[in-house]
Amino acid sequence: MSISRSGFYYQPSGESELNLTLMRLIDEQHMRTPYYGARQMVRYLRREGYVVSRKRVRRLMHKMGLCVIYQRPRTTVPAFDHEVYPYLLRDLVIDRPNQVWCADITYISMRRGFLYLVAIMDWATRKVLAWRLSNTIDTEFCIEALEEALAKYDKPEIFNSDQGSQFTSPRFTQVLKQANVKISMDGKGRWMDNVFIERLWRSLKYEDVYLKGYADGREAKAGIGAYFAFYNKQRLHQALGYRTPMAVWRAAATTSAVDMMDNAAVLPTCPQRQQQQTTALAA
Repeated sequence: MSISRSGFYYQPSGESELNLTLMRLIDEQHMRTPYYGARQMVRYLRREGYVVSRKRVRRLMHKMGLCVIYQRPRTTVPAFDHEVYPYLLRDLVIDRPNQVWCADITYISMRRGFLYLVAIMDWATRKVLAWRLSNTIDTEFCIEALEEALAKYDKPEIFNSDQGSQFTSPRFTQVLKQANVKISMDGKGRWMDNVFIERLWRSLKYEDVYLKGYADGREAKAGIGAYFAFYNKQRLHQALGYRTPMAVWRAAATTSAVDMMDNAAVLPTCPQRQQQQTTALAA
């Protein structure tokens, strides 16, 4: 098979203790300042006492899958052979379950190593429908989460994600096409286009992951599962009129619409602004 003996028996050494510490610090700072690129992150780490190069920080940020917010001169396609779909949520009133689902991937740090987490959320109710952990940032665990959500909660009218290669993969989009779901994708670097799941990551990390410091994948899986159960059933959301996602989901099942609270200062996104304008005109 043209494979050398050394290549066949090679075992990846993984990241060093120092790199794992740097990745945790980078992740925490990225949640606070998502517009920090490698240059700014190097300055931050040096203030914290870590003398690191820009090349090293760039490599670690790329490994973590972090997307820095800044204006780009043109749109680039992450995978040249993957189709990118237009953003369909601009000026759209989103007020009922299964109207729009969204998905994203984030980095989860542990005491030893790290994992990647994908979650699928219902936009109107903020309910986490499905999630998966993986030690590689591939397409397979994203497809598993999507298939679980479709099996449990029927299907959405629109599925929104970023332009990551996992979501533009033909294998992933084919699952949506077979279910007759419209595909929507954020603009390049436009994290506000998928703001609700970005807020989910912030809540998860500051309220759970950073506080507990999971030792391994088994502990992280149990802890994150418990947090998502808490998030869906007990955590109150200002945008939902201080109700839980599960309560709103159940109420909307009978009324076919989500009674949103007017919170113009909380989530200034295009769909939210349009929804607030519509509500104001009706009042």
